Amino acid sequence: MLIELVKWLEEIFGDFLGAGLFTYISFRAGLAMIISLVISMIFGGRIIRYLQKQQVGETVRDLGLEGQLKKQGTPTMGGIIIIMAIVIPSLLMAKLNNIYIILLLVSTLWMGIIGFVDDYIKVFRKNKEGLHGKFKVLGQVVLGLIIGVTMLMSDQVVVRMDVKQAQQIGITETVGEQPVTVISNEENTVQKADYKSTLTNVPFMKGNRLDYSRLIPLSREKSQQWVWLLFIPFVIFLVTAVSNAANLTDGLDGLATGISGIVGVTLGILAYVSGNAITANYLNIMHLPGTGEIVIFAASMIGACIGFLWYNAFPAQVFMGDTGSLTLGGIIAAMAILLRKELLIPILCGVFMMETVSVILQVSYFKYTKRRYGAGRRIFLMSPLHHHYQKKGMPEAKIVTRFWIVGILLAVITILTLKIR
Repeated sequence: MLIELVKWLEEIFGDFLGAGLFTYISFRAGLAMIISLVISMIFGGRIIRYLQKQQVGETVRDLGLEGQLKKQGTPTMGGIIIIMAIVIPSLLMAKLNNIYIILLLVSTLWMGIIGFVDDYIKVFRKNKEGLHGKFKVLGQVVLGLIIGVTMLMSDQVVVRMDVKQAQQIGITETVGEQPVTVISNEENTVQKADYKSTLTNVPFMKGNRLDYSRLIPLSREKSQQWVWLLFIPFVIFLVTAVSNAANLTDGLDGLATGISGIVGVTLGILAYVSGNAITANYLNIMHLPGTGEIVIFAASMIGACIGFLWYNAFPAQVFMGDTGSLTLGGIIAAMAILLRKELLIPILCGVFMMETVSVILQVSYFKYTKRRYGAGRRIFLMSPLHHHYQKKGMPEAKIVTRFWIVGILLAVITILTLKIR
């Protein structure tokens, strides 16, 4: 929004001090992070006091965990702070005609509404179950459908490729004038064009690319027509899985917030290198025009997480609730899909995955042993995984810190996949 205002002012008054800075993504991303921090840290305190006044407190069940009952009455629905600190800077600093920014804003508000309704039912209707699971899943499915269909239909969602390389792998549907760019040096001249494609990145593989249409057992032309049957359900699955995984991880003070911030930094780096022609060419990765704007959204998310951590770190003054956890999970899934890094999610979101797998294993094993032996048995002392370590007597702050360290390690591995093939 501000970049359009600056352009308008330039047209009226001519050049003025600092206007050129708004053309740089790095500058706008930095400002977005600062604004996000200011919103979450300054307005966050006021929102927390308002939640306390309205008695919007967490209802805690006694699960035999150390220090658990002390959290009774702690304000919840703090995800409102995170949403404000993401949406406002993004609206101010990003290009609002960019399809990637539009999708990310839609994802944020859509998942925020679902999480808010869930928290509202829990807090004000005194229903511990919250929003019925089928309605949550329906909302996640709709968001996945929106993202998947937009990626397949929008002419702004393209891959900029070497024309000869595209012809070799059978990609022919171009967008815009041809060729879009010509990169020349002493050795060769490379013509590039924008292509509609379902290409994605495959970590650790030579070539680093996979075309979803190749997985359809039909002729090349027909497989491109029917690829949506595979692509859209996969996108829906990822949105549903990651948002629910983030929700499960939100069980200790600062855990989901810190992990989401780490993931946000990683996705911001991936967005920068994917959206920059020079960097993408140097790293030999897919150049995705327009994804550079995602850096600004990622910066807003990082600022929101850090600012919220100011109040959410142990001992927490506020919980994000489903309003925050479902939103952060939905954003992470959307960003990974839009950057065509969705196959990196098991690595990048490894902490989320471990938490989810621990619940699946615990429930499955308990049901199996109950059928077979008449009494259910458990693999973990308690699930999700962070509660297992609590049961073992590990302090909450140490569990969170160690999970953060694991998250940082996985983030570094994710970035290394750009070159390790």
